[in-house]
Amino acid sequence: MTTKQELEEFVEEMKEYKARHTELITVYVPAGFDINLITKQLEGEKSTATNIKSTTTRKNVQDALESLIRISKGMKKAPKNGVVLLAGNVSKVEGQDEFITEAFEPPEELNVRLYRCDQIFVLEPLEEMLEVKEVYGLVVIDRKEAALGLLIGKKIKILQKFDSFVPGKTHKGGQCLSSDTEIVINGEITKLENVKVNDIILGYDFEEKGLNETLCTNKWKINKDKIVQIFFKGGNSIISSEDHLFYVYLNDKIIEKPVEDLSEDDKLIDDDGRPVIIEKIKKRNEKKELIDIETKNHNFVANGILVHNSSNRFARIREVMAKEFFRKIAEAMKKQFFNMNKLKGILVGGPGPTKEDFLKEGNLVTALQDKVLGVKDIGYADEHGLDLLVECSGDILAEQEIIYEKKFLEKFFDMLGKQKNKTAYGQKPVEKALSFGAVDTLLLSKKLKKADIKKFEKKAGETGVKVELVSIDTEEGVQFWNLGGIGAILRFEI
Repeated sequence: MTTKQELEEFVEEMKEYKARHTELITVYVPAGFDINLITKQLEGEKSTATNIKSTTTRKNVQDALESLIRISKGMKKAPKNGVVLLAGNVSKVEGQDEFITEAFEPPEELNVRLYRCDQIFVLEPLEEMLEVKEVYGLVVIDRKEAALGLLIGKKIKILQKFDSFVPGKTHKGGQCLSSDTEIVINGEITKLENVKVNDIILGYDFEEKGLNETLCTNKWKINKDKIVQIFFKGGNSIISSEDHLFYVYLNDKIIEKPVEDLSEDDKLIDDDGRPVIIEKIKKRNEKKELIDIETKNHNFVANGILVHNSSNRFARIREVMAKEFFRKIAEAMKKQFFNMNKLKGILVGGPGPTKEDFLKEGNLVTALQDKVLGVKDIGYADEHGLDLLVECSGDILAEQEIIYEKKFLEKFFDMLGKQKNKTAYGQKPVEKALSFGAVDTLLLSKKLKKADIKKFEKKAGETGVKVELVSIDTEEGVQFWNLGGIGAILRFEI
């Protein structure tokens, strides 16, 4: 497996090359991608290259492509982390050949596919791997959906997406049926438009599991622009508003769903308490006066189908379903984030108050609650919401970098005062400690010359030493620079 140090050396070497013309080929093959498709693409590019006017440039491009075709054909599949293929004539002298061909497997998984013919090799995706990557958990949530992700350095990785199936809000008079819907009053079939308050209507008793008579306590009329007609196997149908609640059999349980969430083959309940299967759902943009009634036991039989009527109880159901959804997301966060050692914190976002409700009522484990760095108000709770969450959390992320830097500098200065023999500072003492394998953490000021930083990072890489780069954005960082800008926390005294 390639190391970060080998990656850095490879990038630095490839950055030195520049062709006299547009003839250097860069190919990025992402992890898991079919290498045979890359071979076919390169063969197609080679054929296209016959149109290049310059004889020399045409030959160089075709030769570079041919060398990469040979490499790709020799691979049964792309390496575990993907592969970067580079080829071209890098000679600085016109008319002379100095061809190079490289197949480099990076130390991290490649997520980008790219083909480019240019004067230089494309190295930005590899350079991003060299950046210090801080990992933050991302959560966006509302009552309809949610998404979990990771911010790794500057990249957002989507982990999971969820749909809640929590019904939308409704209100008194919102759950309506067609006025000609048939119901049973005092044992006789009549139309819904004929119902009056205090009429005795046929309903269903879930405790006794049978039909019963219930009192009509209220009645409303409302005009709707959209209606839905549900057709059942057997020829029956019913017309309602999109938000009217029906009882549905699901996994041997009875749940409540609004029409907008119903689908074909859902099983509703007939007036004998038996399942009846939906055959077709037809939505119509049609203005129609609909009627809703409220009964004492919150249901009634309409066109032989058991329907719900209480918007207050619907609101309670929504709350129960929302809390169940919150717990589901909290459990997913535990699985994704709890054992993630590199996790620096969690950012939470979403529209409205749902995100705050989730943090209060979602039973998120304390360890993850303590890692929540900020809560942001954004308009989406999907993949786009993850992007927006990162965009508007720049202030939090910048502050966390400073806090992190302050912590390891405070540790260094504290040990310098109390355990001086387990620290080193200055070029020669630190070099000595590195040569003895005694360094646990190497601290380097960003104000050092780039060549010096690279020299020390290379030595640290040879013995697996952690390297922390120190800015001068804090008093501690300035103090460290005044100390020489090179320091180390040691594993043992030397």
